[in-house]
Amino acid sequence: MRYASIVRAVFLDRPNRFIAHVELNGRVETVHVKNTGRCRELLLPGAEVWLTAPGTAGRSTTYDLVAVRKPGGLLVNIDSQAPNRVVREWLEGQGWDRITPESRYGSSRIDFCLERGGERVLLEVKGCTLEVGGIGYFPDAPTERGAKHLRELVRARREGIRAALAFVIQMDGVTEVRPNTATHPGFGEALREAEEAGVEILFLPCRAEPDSLTVTAQIRRPRAGSR
Repeated sequence: MRYASIVRAVFLDRPNRFIAHVELNGRVETVHVKNTGRCRELLLPGAEVWLTAPGTAGRSTTYDLVAVRKPGGLLVNIDSQAPNRVVREWLEGQGWDRITPESRYGSSRIDFCLERGGERVLLEVKGCTLEVGGIGYFPDAPTERGAKHLRELVRARREGIRAALAFVIQMDGVTEVRPNTATHPGFGEALREAEEAGVEILFLPCRAEPDSLTVTAQIRRPRAGSR
């Protein structure tokens, strides 16, 4: 996944979860933040950030903020739309007969329904931008929607449908994601129940550049009880 344009800026502040102020070419620019999560450990005054200009007519902001460099040098893509885009590209190289995005199941839309040779798989995608000590954590803010999707995957498994959850790790050097139970205990419980029901948990480490995000590996988490 590659952005058509990318420019460097310096983060100043974030008045609300939708916009931020950055310094760009010596002026203050209001930009859209493509992530409604907290990102408190990332969006710090003085941080190096990258912006893309989608060129959409009628926008109130010219730029989207899509990546930030943490203290210490780790670059993190924080674009909440990037995980599904990069997974779609990755899936297209996996030999599936049909890839259907936003597939209705129960009372939810699951990110992808995959079909191959009579096999059907429901795949939900979550992007990980929170890193602590070389380990990824999800979520960085409470997500009842995320827990609901896990319960839908559990229901699918009980109906005999193969189901999987893929964590897209939006940074280099991290290969594992753990539930952030301090922020949302309910998601951790839903993840445990999903694993016990046979939902497959995948980690997709990525190569993050200011202008791109690419899946570099697939790591399958051992099933509950087999570790």
